[in-house]
Amino acid sequence: MKTRADLLAFLDAHGIAHRTVDHPAVFRVGEGEEIKAGLPGAHTKNLFLKDAKDRLWLISAADRTVIDLKRLPPVIGAARLSFGREDLMVETLGVTPGSVTALGLINDVARRVTFVLDHALATAPIVNFHPLTNTATTALAQDGFQAFLAALGVVPLVVDFEALQVVEPQTIR
Repeated sequence: MKTRADLLAFLDAHGIAHRTVDHPAVFRVGEGEEIKAGLPGAHTKNLFLKDAKDRLWLISAADRTVIDLKRLPPVIGAARLSFGREDLMVETLGVTPGSVTALGLINDVARRVTFVLDHALATAPIVNFHPLTNTATTALAQDGFQAFLAALGVVPLVVDFEALQVVEPQTIR
């Protein structure tokens, strides 16, 4: 599994500008508001899920986005969703609860996880994610985040959670 240092080296190797700030551990949305206040850009919440057909899902959304897990499955083509087990999270994304992040996709080399990206994040100029640990936050410009996903070969399923519909890629920017 790749570590925070490996992740930052990957970003550097791909010419992706980033800024990482260390801070006390943050486990839930709503914690660390004073940290967020000092970091420009969209802040995130990330959910690691498993559906009733054993498919794995990672949802990255703006921290204030409301996600209705009961109504979401037919929108994204999933069966009933529940939170994924910690051992499965560690095995696929290389992170533990509280540190779930889209940047963990660097560890999903088998591409077992379907990535669902909030339209609000897909259009934000700057996005902030934990760099595989909840004791830091890494800021990426949107083009850098898209370059990160492209370097991994990950194409996100972009969802407008307010309208509860998939957004076509050409309408993202």
